[in-house]
Amino acid sequence: MIEKTGSASFETYIMEFPKDKTILNSPKAIIECYKEIPCNPCETSCPFSAITIGPNINQRPLIDFDKCTGCTICASVCPGLAISIRAFKGERATLTFPYEFLPKPKKGAHVNVVDREGSVITQGKVLKVSETKRSNKTAMITLEVNKTYLYDAAGIEVVL
Repeated sequence: MIEKTGSASFETYIMEFPKDKTILNSPKAIIECYKEIPCNPCETSCPFSAITIGPNINQRPLIDFDKCTGCTICASVCPGLAISIRAFKGERATLTFPYEFLPKPKKGAHVNVVDREGSVITQGKVLKVSETKRSNKTAMITLEVNKTYLYDAAGIEVVL
């Protein structure tokens, strides 16, 4: 599917989520890195040793959800923008993801939330916009959406 459309199928990306859905009550990194490529910043940056690639940096990263705190460090350094942080509480879900467009959304803004193919699926509220020296001018956007969109939400629509 990725080779044809550029995005993973639901069946492919749902496998990256914790099998025990209750673990998403606290933020967890979801790694959507589907190809073996020489890359390991997520592993080397994780202060909790939650991400493992191993000696062969061509291997896909594996995450130990019990160790992951959802700190966002791995997502902010991933050159492929392939990591998001997700959690839910009650009927609301949060999604934190890297964002490299201008203008950046403002905290409190209501934005169109898109799926992996860029189609608008719902509205979300921007809870936080942050940048760190480590993220090399890539902002981390945290959105709140209805829990129904926890798995499908991938980013926001760029409106110029």
